[in-house]
Amino acid sequence: MPLTPAVVLDAAIAHLDEVGLDTFSTRKLAARLGVQVGALYWHYPSKQALLDAVAERIIGEACAVPVPDEDWPEQAGAMIGALRAAMLAHTDGARLIVEMGEPGPMAQAFIERLRRLFTDVGMDGPTAEAAADVLTSYLNGYTIEEQAHKRGHQRAEADSRFAFGLSLVLAGLRTIPTAV
Repeated sequence: MPLTPAVVLDAAIAHLDEVGLDTFSTRKLAARLGVQVGALYWHYPSKQALLDAVAERIIGEACAVPVPDEDWPEQAGAMIGALRAAMLAHTDGARLIVEMGEPGPMAQAFIERLRRLFTDVGMDGPTAEAAADVLTSYLNGYTIEEQAHKRGHQRAEADSRFAFGLSLVLAGLRTIPTAV
């Protein structure tokens, strides 16, 4: 199989899912692919560029989930829930996204879609930006902690706690005066 960006990316995701971000190594990835490490850099100029591509793929998984045709809080909650599920599907998925060097097209599209939800209901630009930041900060912080500590909570309990916090954040955002 020829070495392509897609082959490298798929192998990197599989390797990360097995060993985690702290143990991830381009040398081990190259060995897994049966190539010299320099061959990876032909497709991705640095380890960070490869990790950013992995984060983009994870965000792409979330963007592929349809958003319900409901009011904006439910839409925002569904988007945040889809990104959390995508993060949790991959070892250290939350850290990969938070530590992105340069947000790519999928990350930009996700955050722009979230901002647009807020501007469509009448929030001004800076308020919509802040609302999107608050939601993604809650998501990132909760999910990083969830993945890092694996507190022994069962998934259903973790989901319930996350949903409770998300409902609090969305309830707060509902109180912001809008022009619509």
